[in-house]
Amino acid sequence: MTNEMDVWALTEWDTPLQKIRQPRPTPTGSEILIKVTHAGVCHSDLHTAEGFYDIGGGKRFYVKDRGIQLPVALGHEILGEVVEVGPDAESVPIGSRQIIYPWLGCGDCTRCGQEEDNLCAAQKGLGTLRNGGFAEYVVVPHPKYLVDLGDLDPAVACTYGCSGITTLSAVSKVMPLPPDEPVLLIGAGGLGLSAISVLKSYGHRAIISADISDEKLAAATVAGASKTVNTSGPSPAEKILAATNGPVIAVIDFVNSSATASLVNGIIAKGAKWVQVGVMGGSIELSLVANIFKGLTLYANITGNLDELRRLVQLAREGKLAPVPVQKMPWDSVNEAMDLLKAGKVSGRVVLVK
Repeated sequence: MTNEMDVWALTEWDTPLQKIRQPRPTPTGSEILIKVTHAGVCHSDLHTAEGFYDIGGGKRFYVKDRGIQLPVALGHEILGEVVEVGPDAESVPIGSRQIIYPWLGCGDCTRCGQEEDNLCAAQKGLGTLRNGGFAEYVVVPHPKYLVDLGDLDPAVACTYGCSGITTLSAVSKVMPLPPDEPVLLIGAGGLGLSAISVLKSYGHRAIISADISDEKLAAATVAGASKTVNTSGPSPAEKILAATNGPVIAVIDFVNSSATASLVNGIIAKGAKWVQVGVMGGSIELSLVANIFKGLTLYANITGNLDELRRLVQLAREGKLAPVPVQKMPWDSVNEAMDLLKAGKVSGRVVLVK
């Protein structure tokens, strides 16, 4: 190994990533050095690169206010090979292939003590605050953040660290339900398709996928959606209610824009569980009294925790988790991959392969 590595880094907000050279890290303590072989590309990478999120009311939340310092390698769906370990990193074999949990917390707070790093207020995540999968090597602080690949497909398994655990966490929030109770999924992109796979692993049958793209809805049908609804054009609420046979008690919104949230708010039943996942942004006005009379449960789902990654991998190993469609691209085509995702031309997930 050389003492340097290639890094596709965000060097300036809202500009293409640049390939730069940086020193290759040396692991200390309980750290593990991973040579990246597969890295998924996520919509969150696009938002980070653009430098802001739309938080509604004409306001923006700027990514730099999270403490992100440039240059940084994005990419938080990461899989690779262990090449070096620190002296305190026990039982991690050199050469083993590992799925990485990227949502690293501070390690000291209550949430981190519960292995819910995704809820830590002092995030140190890979691909955000630290170099992620668009770097040739990444440093993982402790073996607990690794799950052995085993005989799983690495191109699919690398997506488990974000889209996989995000959908498992979101689906878990609406369960348990009778298998034929409609679950509405807003958005049939990579997360929406992953959610179909997770729901099917639960034995669920009534899976309604809604999107504005017939191509993506066709992919949802292939993935196992029982019905699909194209919500473009007039009367999207009526189209959904016809497909679900009335107001829905379980909805997961993988878009989560002002438009989709307003749509969902008009079609939920009494006692509904509404899980917000996407970060397309905006805001709506909610009646607090109406929420009470509806008995509404509103969840904001931020990725997933360590246990959910382990559970997801176990489902895959047991053959209960159908693989999401993956479009492989060369690792050096990261900007092209980002452009495809931004243009909405990706069915499933894009994975960079080194």
